[in-house]
Amino acid sequence: MLSTVAIQGFEGSFHQIAARHYFGPTALTTPCATFGEVVRQVSSGTAGHGLMAIENSIAGSILPNYNLLRQAGLRVTGEVYLQIRQHLMALPGQQLDDIREVHSHPMALLQCADFLNQHGPWRLVETEDTALSAQRIREGLRTGTAAVAGKLAAELFDLEILAKDIHSEKKNYTRFLVVDRPENAAAVEAPNKASLYFHTTHAQGSLAQVLIRIADQGINLSKLQSFPIPAKTWHYYFHADLEFDDPAQLEAALQAMKPVTEGLEVLGIYHKGTTHK
Repeated sequence: MLSTVAIQGFEGSFHQIAARHYFGPTALTTPCATFGEVVRQVSSGTAGHGLMAIENSIAGSILPNYNLLRQAGLRVTGEVYLQIRQHLMALPGQQLDDIREVHSHPMALLQCADFLNQHGPWRLVETEDTALSAQRIREGLRTGTAAVAGKLAAELFDLEILAKDIHSEKKNYTRFLVVDRPENAAAVEAPNKASLYFHTTHAQGSLAQVLIRIADQGINLSKLQSFPIPAKTWHYYFHADLEFDDPAQLEAALQAMKPVTEGLEVLGIYHKGTTHK
């Protein structure tokens, strides 16, 4: 029996596109309304895996998702990078001149503002999801209405793409993490990336000491994100992503970090993700 992948969003969403790239085109996905629900599905064993966006090359880190992962105790087992390509789509036979309204998630509308402002005048309608906007057009046979969504949504709901790649910033990428329950997180052969949490004393130079020990092992610190520690004003813990060539580098770095940290937890050791369009 194939295990399902819990994703945030609806059928045809960018999460589903990313899941298909990572798990294969026949991956079974379970749509979730929130990222919290994704974590609950995986933690409870209802879904075999989870896939959730963690950062975007334009908008930056999705901070609540880092906290979700840490609190749930899930393990990162992989990642995938997806270029976010937004298209304008409508029912077959519709033309640009027929469109009166454009529906999509507010972030997608913002990403495509230059194109949308050059056409119309169109009424822009904010919705909770890009793909759901496309689905509603098909289900309601809504003429005069277009959606901004990804290519998969057009394919699933039999819509025609009236304009391709209408997003203003062409180099827009989202990073997604694959997460599993600890007991299901099998060891990865020849890993080259790790995610971890740590916190230090509040003494001057304590963070620098950690970073020096990482650099001394020839490791690339590709991500460092700080978070406030509850009940400790102006104290922080850190999420770090480390890229390495040999797992021995990571092990040496972890051993070197322990004396200069008050807490150190490895969230996952996995393969660096590839980028898909």
